[in-house]
Amino acid sequence: MAGTNALMTLENFINGKFVPCNSYIDSYDPSTGEVYCRVPNSGKEEIEAAVEAARAAFPGWSARSPQERSKVLYRLADLLEQSLEELAQAESRDQGKTVTLARSMDIPRAVQNVRFFASSVLHHTSECTQADPAGCVHYTVRAPVGIAGLISPWNLPLYLLTWKVAPAIAAGNTVIAKPSELTSVTAWMMCKLLEKAGVPPGVVNIVFGTGPRVGEALVAHPEVPLISFTGSQPTAERIIHLSAPHCKKLSLELGGKNPAIIFEDANLEECIPTTVKSSFANQGEICLCTSRIFVQRSIYEEFLEKFVEATRRWKVGIPSDPLASMGALISKAHLEKVRSYIKKARSEGAQILCGEGVDTLSLPAKNQGGYFMLPTVITHIKDESCCMKEEIFGPVTCVVPFDSEEEVIQRANSVKYGLAATVWSCNVGRVHRVAKKLQSGLVWTNCWLIRELNLPFGGMKSSGVGREGGKDSYEFFTEVKTITIKH
Repeated sequence: MAGTNALMTLENFINGKFVPCNSYIDSYDPSTGEVYCRVPNSGKEEIEAAVEAARAAFPGWSARSPQERSKVLYRLADLLEQSLEELAQAESRDQGKTVTLARSMDIPRAVQNVRFFASSVLHHTSECTQADPAGCVHYTVRAPVGIAGLISPWNLPLYLLTWKVAPAIAAGNTVIAKPSELTSVTAWMMCKLLEKAGVPPGVVNIVFGTGPRVGEALVAHPEVPLISFTGSQPTAERIIHLSAPHCKKLSLELGGKNPAIIFEDANLEECIPTTVKSSFANQGEICLCTSRIFVQRSIYEEFLEKFVEATRRWKVGIPSDPLASMGALISKAHLEKVRSYIKKARSEGAQILCGEGVDTLSLPAKNQGGYFMLPTVITHIKDESCCMKEEIFGPVTCVVPFDSEEEVIQRANSVKYGLAATVWSCNVGRVHRVAKKLQSGLVWTNCWLIRELNLPFGGMKSSGVGREGGKDSYEFFTEVKTITIKH
């Protein structure tokens, strides 16, 4: 790290070394609105250098046994865990989330990701069958694809970067990662641990910068046969366009407009605090957050009163405040975008029950320029409203009544997204029926965000292409070959 006007200055990590860049872009502290970091404004030249390093490292790394690669990943997980507090503080300042959340979720989950894939790579088996009439044995083998291009988002920076890097290198690939230019610090910090963990030079390369410069150069490069991307649908469309001439493997984890369906027999003592959390955790900046809440009419008024009361108890504060439930949104532009949806809802005649424009937010003087807003609940809104159709990706949720099971399923499925849903009911038959009919890649019943990493993760419709998880990630990051032997 170099110091310029007391600002932290990051460097690219290529072929096991930190490499300075010719130009830099500013990175802002969301809690103050002030520049605190300089991030490389990389481009094609840096991607070419990273490709050369990854290409040279691939034969040696892919030749290592799964057991050898697993040991390296376990060491990396231990080093990340030893740096948990330092990483949590950095993640909070860089992204705006509370230190409490980064300490309890983001960094522990990053450690868990690396450990999980260190273990799971040891337990994959191949297929084999014997065709007796032909006197042949058929079996499959899997080989790493080559250089993996990994593009991760700003909402869960290290958490989602490790979700991509760990399975890619566990399977024997080398990687070029591009974190979001808005949240690059913890990726840069992880680079410092790679050599200590025994990751050879060139196996993991991280190039910082913007999507149009670095991302497009990575996606369009003919020697990068695979792209894993988490982010927005418009960016995914660009990735598909650029990668099409090269027939690349793609995994695209995109947005959501996730419904919660709350039936009249739901346990509200559990449902309400969990739904507040699922709506506003990480400032609502999680693709799995609940942004449409359908409540059966017989309990609608009771739910609404208790939900708003519980929402108002969520404290918005500076990220270092241990009592804060929410911190700052990622950027000024994103804050303005989220507020524009609330303004639109109000113009359509919707009712804002709490939050933006209704309640008052109090912050210290030094944080007055930060990107804070209160969790906001909207009701009396039509399903056709953009607030019910489009991904807002902020602390805003809409609550509307429904009458029948068939009706709510149709309404829940009426958007272009299909990532996640939650169902609240004590009727076992009902939850099975509804879960099967919802067009969502994940359905939680009477809970939220409980993950089993062995099982597939991903969405339907405009929420993405492909699945990630133990078996699914391994299959994505490898190519299968069928071998037939006549004996």
